[in-house]
Amino acid sequence: MKLKKIKLGDVLDVKRGTSLSGKYYDTTGTKIRLTLGNFNYPLGGFKNNTSKLDIYFNGPVKDEFILKKGDVITPLTEQVRGLLGETARIPDSDVYIQSGDIGLLIPNENKLDKSYMYHLISSDMIKNQLSKGAQQTKIRHTSPDKIKDCVAWIPDLNTQKQIGKFLDNIDSKIANNNAISKELESMAKTIYDYWFLQFEFPDKDGKPYKSNGGKMIWNDQLKQEIPEGWEVSTVKNILGDYPRTKTIESKEYGLGTLYPIIDQSKDTYICGYTNDKEKVLNLTDAIVFGDHSNKSKYVNFPFARGADGTQILNSNNPKLPNYLLYQEIISLPEIEKGYSRHFKFLKAQNVTIPTLDTAKDYINIVSNMLLQQREIIKENQQLQSLRDFLLPMLMNEQVTFDN
Repeated sequence: MKLKKIKLGDVLDVKRGTSLSGKYYDTTGTKIRLTLGNFNYPLGGFKNNTSKLDIYFNGPVKDEFILKKGDVITPLTEQVRGLLGETARIPDSDVYIQSGDIGLLIPNENKLDKSYMYHLISSDMIKNQLSKGAQQTKIRHTSPDKIKDCVAWIPDLNTQKQIGKFLDNIDSKIANNNAISKELESMAKTIYDYWFLQFEFPDKDGKPYKSNGGKMIWNDQLKQEIPEGWEVSTVKNILGDYPRTKTIESKEYGLGTLYPIIDQSKDTYICGYTNDKEKVLNLTDAIVFGDHSNKSKYVNFPFARGADGTQILNSNNPKLPNYLLYQEIISLPEIEKGYSRHFKFLKAQNVTIPTLDTAKDYINIVSNMLLQQREIIKENQQLQSLRDFLLPMLMNEQVTFDN
């Protein structure tokens, strides 16, 4: 089957979003304004924007700019290099407002399959054209007309549907894996809360400690009672050294597939991959902390450190191993409220240190969950590599489907 050369404007339309007045931005509401932060770059797809608090919009807006589930969007502004041409699908109907930096892609479904379009726009074939045609300012821009002027070679509609479905299945598997990983983390957090916040860890008879008369001692630093034998210290006193390597600049984030690059600015913390082993931290596990955010993440796989401001924390106390310290950090009230904006602030915070046996028991229980999470990350990495490898080959019909 021969590919047909077309301009994107022959098979789709691109609609620009509306201008939204800042006076209606809010921290609560029922409608969320889309931003460039909703593109999960460079891993692809949609993500919730956690970098802003005022994501809600409570002003008047026309119905045509309130999007439906499955609508495909693309950025018209390049906040970071490489963003132009990214695509995302809207996850829910009647929630998200299309703002002015966002383009809505509308296929002529007699000529262009919607799923195929989603992957086509984010392929190098289109992204390279958008990059070359972008307005050359500090923050580059494209427009609906420039997108529609891009040239592509596409197969017949039936083949488009096969390609779109195949690539969607890979994305669906990645999304399912991420959901499993989140559930595992939620389970580990629930156990932590019960043991270390409510102090209902198993006593020597296997019964919940506090509710079965376990001795509690008043602690002046925390202004509360803690179990007998437990201690209090600061994060600073818990931290040990870690092998330091050079940070990897954002322009290098796509140069490889082997080792995840961790950057505190990303929700998933994985912002790209590298093959540069010399920049990989030699740790079995560690905590990643965003010096300019209130986010922390536990990682237990080889990784490279991304941009400056991404701090690596490594416990030197066996009573508070890295995963337990991570749970302590994300449970700090000051962190939850978003007050922690600097590493210096975090290091001054108090944490509780359980007995060695209690710490070991907890880690033994959650260790299988952590192992599953690591395997999920590895599988997702392989799936993403497969998808990115096959995408241009499918688009150019170097790989085809048997009918």
